[in-house]
Amino acid sequence: MWIFNIKKNTLKMGWLVLLSVIFISGCGSDNNSAGSAADGILPSVSATNPDDGATGVAINRKIRATFTKAMDAATVTSATFTLVQGATPVSGTVSYEGTTAVFSPASPLVSNAAFTATLSTGIKDTSGNTLAANKSWNFTTGATAASGPEPLNLGTAGNYVILAKAGVSTTGTTAVVGDIGLSPAAASSLTGFSETLDATGTFSTAAQVTGKLFAADYSPPSPTQLTTAVLDMQTAYTDAAGRSLPDFTELGAGNIDGLTLVPGLYKWGTGVTVPIGVTLSGEANDVWIFQIAQGLDLGNGAIVTLSGGAQAKNVFWQVAGQATLGTTSDFKGILLSQTLIALNTGATMTGRALAQTAVTLDAAAVTAP
Repeated sequence: MWIFNIKKNTLKMGWLVLLSVIFISGCGSDNNSAGSAADGILPSVSATNPDDGATGVAINRKIRATFTKAMDAATVTSATFTLVQGATPVSGTVSYEGTTAVFSPASPLVSNAAFTATLSTGIKDTSGNTLAANKSWNFTTGATAASGPEPLNLGTAGNYVILAKAGVSTTGTTAVVGDIGLSPAAASSLTGFSETLDATGTFSTAAQVTGKLFAADYSPPSPTQLTTAVLDMQTAYTDAAGRSLPDFTELGAGNIDGLTLVPGLYKWGTGVTVPIGVTLSGEANDVWIFQIAQGLDLGNGAIVTLSGGAQAKNVFWQVAGQATLGTTSDFKGILLSQTLIALNTGATMTGRALAQTAVTLDAAAVTAP
C-alpha cells in the first residue's frame, strides 16, 4: 500500500509538471505573438519635403518623408529609402527622427536636374505593418543652395494649422483654413466653434474652419495620431531651442522693429517685440529660426513682411513664453510656443500656431502656409 501511494503520488506530480510546462509555454507563445502582431493599421506617408512635383529645390537640402505613425527605425535604411537622378543612384545616409525618414545626400545635388525619391515596402511600423506599396515622388532642383539653417522637422504636427495641448478657443468671426488638433484635452476644450461631430466620430467640422477639428476623445485613430503629433511638436520645439552657433545674438536688445533680417539663426536671452513691423528678406528656400527665451509680442497693426520670395513655411519662431499677436497684426511663420498663443481681435496669421498649452482666437484669421 505504501509502495502504491508513492507510485500514485509520483504519477500525479508528473502530470502536474507536464501541465505546468504546457501552460507556461502557451502563455509565452501568446505573449510573444501579442508583442509582435500587426495592429492592422497600415502606415502611409502624410507629407514629403520637397513636395511631389516641386521645382527650384535647393541643392543643399535633405529629403524627408513623414509617416502617419511611428515606424521601426531598423527598417528605414539606405536600402529602403533611395534617391536617384534619372537612373543614377545618389549617395547619402538615411536616418529616422520622430515619425520622419531623412535622406542626407553625401554632397550637394546636381543643379537644374530631376530626382525621384522612393520608400519601399521593406519599411515597417513598430507593429510590423509594411507600407501598402512603394511610395515615390519627384522634384527638380534649382541652380542655387539655400541660405540659413536646415529647416525644422515638424513631423505630423505639420498636418495641423493649429495644434494645442490644453485648449483652442475662439470668439467673434474667426476663420481658420486648415485642420485643428487638440490633445490630451478633450473636445469640450474646443470652445466657441459649435462643432458638428462627423458620423465616423473621428473628427468634427465647424463653420469657422475650412478643414477638420480633431480631439483626444474622438474615435480611433484620432487619439493615437494626435498623441504622435504633439510629441512631434515638442520635438521640433526642442530642436529649435537647441540649435547652436547663432548667426545673430541679442539683435536690437530684443526690439527688432523696422529691421530687415536675412536668413539665419537668431538668438535672444530676452523677449522679442515688434511694435510696428519687421521684414524678412530672402529667397524661396531660405530659412529663418528665431530662438526667443521669453515672450513674443507683435504690436497692434504690426506686420511681418516677407520679401524676395521668402516663404512663411520656412520661418520658425521658437518662443519659451507667451506669444501675443496684437489687434489687426499680420504674422508670418511657424509659431512654436511653450505656453499660450493669443491672436487678438482681427489678427491674421499665415503659418501654424503650435502651442504646448492653449491657443486663443478673437475674430482672427489663420491660414496654413
